[in-house]
Amino acid sequence: MLDTLSFKPTQIEKPSLPVRLAQAVASAGGWRRALIACLAGAASVLADAPVHLWPILFITFPVVVWLIDPAPGQRGRRAWACAVAGWWFGFGYFTAGLYWLGHAVLVDAQTFGWLLPFAVLGVPAVLATFTAAGFLAARVLWRPGALRILALAVALTAADWIRGHAFTGFPWNAFGYALTSPLELAQAASLFGIWGLTFITVAVFASPATLADDRCDTRRPWLPLVAALIALAVLASFGSWRLSRMPSAFVEGVALRIMQPNLQQDSKFNYSAKAQVMSHYIRLSTGRTDARPDGLRQVTHLIWPESAFPFYLSSEPDALAQLGALVPDGTVLITGADRTGSPPANAANTDTRTSMYVIDHQAAVRALYDKVHLVPFGEYLPFQSLLERIGLTQLTKVAGGLIAGEARHPMQVPGAPPALPLLCYEVVFPDEVAMPGERAGWLLNLTNDGWFGLSSGPYQHFEQARLRAIEQGLPLVRAANTGISAVVDPLGRIVGSLPLGTEGLLDAPLPKAIAPTVYARFGDRFAGLALAVALVLVVRRRIWDWTVLRRRLDV
Repeated sequence: MLDTLSFKPTQIEKPSLPVRLAQAVASAGGWRRALIACLAGAASVLADAPVHLWPILFITFPVVVWLIDPAPGQRGRRAWACAVAGWWFGFGYFTAGLYWLGHAVLVDAQTFGWLLPFAVLGVPAVLATFTAAGFLAARVLWRPGALRILALAVALTAADWIRGHAFTGFPWNAFGYALTSPLELAQAASLFGIWGLTFITVAVFASPATLADDRCDTRRPWLPLVAALIALAVLASFGSWRLSRMPSAFVEGVALRIMQPNLQQDSKFNYSAKAQVMSHYIRLSTGRTDARPDGLRQVTHLIWPESAFPFYLSSEPDALAQLGALVPDGTVLITGADRTGSPPANAANTDTRTSMYVIDHQAAVRALYDKVHLVPFGEYLPFQSLLERIGLTQLTKVAGGLIAGEARHPMQVPGAPPALPLLCYEVVFPDEVAMPGERAGWLLNLTNDGWFGLSSGPYQHFEQARLRAIEQGLPLVRAANTGISAVVDPLGRIVGSLPLGTEGLLDAPLPKAIAPTVYARFGDRFAGLALAVALVLVVRRRIWDWTVLRRRLDV
């Protein structure tokens, strides 16, 4: 009798979730591929202010890797397809992160409302070309295995750096800002700056992509993720140590008062409102309904925001006299204001500048700074004469645009250390804060974020300003029309603040500066070195693979 033979069906191991996700993303084509890239980019904005949901990047950045990876059965993915995916990722990222630009054109909707699609969709479309270039560069360096994570980090960091410098630069929401909250992680900026943080951010959060790798390509696919978690732990430990050993200290004899008027940036903010605006500022600053200066006796420095007045301060001697009468002897007023002078020779426009004044009790201007880095389309038009001929004008509506100042320099402020003046978005440029020569004692940022309403824009602006304090080891004093006004110590700790969309006063001491940080002394050299080392490792691997392939073909 023959024994009955029993056969067990062979069980095929089901692919893991990361493998299934990677295959689905890599094999997607057409509109599905564009949608995946766009949604991944939009979701990545949740890592920035005001949400600070940075763990979301552990999901979205692996998607970036899989978008560049070849689909199953392919030998490679065409470079053009990678660039297109990069554009869609950037378009989603910048549309979700910069939607608040639409508020600016709606301030005067009758004049600028037709520009809304260009502000909300056109600007992101242009900025997305930088991420497209980053994806393309990563594809050129791409090889299977963990080193492709470094290739992506190098390429996207370089693309972000170029975005922050090309055509006057716009480094807003660089990927590294994901690591600015909690504050312990942000302390790494004192070593590497925002571009070093960007490299770390991409490398760390893209690491889970290797969990879907074939073991022939990555022997230990879990190792990059473990290394990334260790890197985050090291950064957090360094930040905790730094915060614990450097308590806040304050400059003796300096008592700051920041006035946040919360005036909406609408068409009513014009010359006819001069008396109303001045009366509102004076009453609010003194904390008294009778506008007597007694309320400022304990204040050494009264600070008002950028573009505080609906008129040219230099052309209104009566307004200057009011300001002199406002502040008592021993107190100075620091305020932003537009000013105009004689027009340049053979020019049709007036010499209009946005400036920062230091005014004493005798209405004397003790220091003056003219804004150096103007906002394109807001304060001047690129190709100004050409665009004005076809009817375009910048949001400030100044014929010919504003005139930029010659150079940024520390301001001598009576009764306080020299301050580095930064008007509006000048504070988002780390290279411009890291000035050679004389070191200032504090960063002074006057801004008017009323253009952007109660959106995420002012939160992002404040977060970037705060990181400049950490990078340089200098305290930050910030006065914003509608908020967020704040005093921040050199490690980024908030001494006091006024929330967005409120009227009020902030009384606070001036924190002391600490010794220059590593980043303040060496700038982006360490970030550049990290990129160079990573690039050498990636290129060396590619050369090695090419050499092995040629040997096999020769055989």
